[in-house]
Amino acid sequence: MRIRDILRRKGDAVVTVPPGSTVRELLAVLAEHNVGAVVVSADGATIAGIASERDVVRRMHEHGAALLDRPVSEIMTAEVRSCAPGDLVQDLRLTMTEHRFRHMPVVEDDRLAGIVSIGDVVKSAIDALESEREHLVDYIHNVQ
Repeated sequence: MRIRDILRRKGDAVVTVPPGSTVRELLAVLAEHNVGAVVVSADGATIAGIASERDVVRRMHEHGAALLDRPVSEIMTAEVRSCAPGDLVQDLRLTMTEHRFRHMPVVEDDRLAGIVSIGDVVKSAIDALESEREHLVDYIHNVQ
C-alpha cells in the first residue's frame, strides 16, 4: 500500500497555520479541526515547520502561560521529515516508530499534498489484515 492510497481514502486537506500565529491561535485551530498537529506554512503550500499538542505541552512546562502569546515559530519543529505519495506505508510506519513522531506531511513537486498520522497508518494496516482475512476465508470455502 502506498501513501496515495491513504490520502485517497482520507482526503488531502491539510490544516496549516502561519509561523506568526500565536500559540493560543494554534490551540484554537487544533481544537476546531480535532487534530493533533498542523503544518506551519506561510502560504499553505510550503513547509516552515510542524507544531503539535506535544510541542505546546513541553514548552508550556518551560515558559508557563506566557507561551500562549508567543509565535508558533518559537515552538514548532523546524526540521520536518516528509514523504511522497508514492512511498510505501510500511516504510512510513517504520520511520514514524523509529523517530517517535505521529504526523508526517506528504509533499509532491515541492508542494504540500497531504498529511498522514500514525492513526492513518495503523488503520491502513488493519484494513490490509482484514482484506487478507477475507481472501483466506473465501479461499477456504472455495477449496472445500
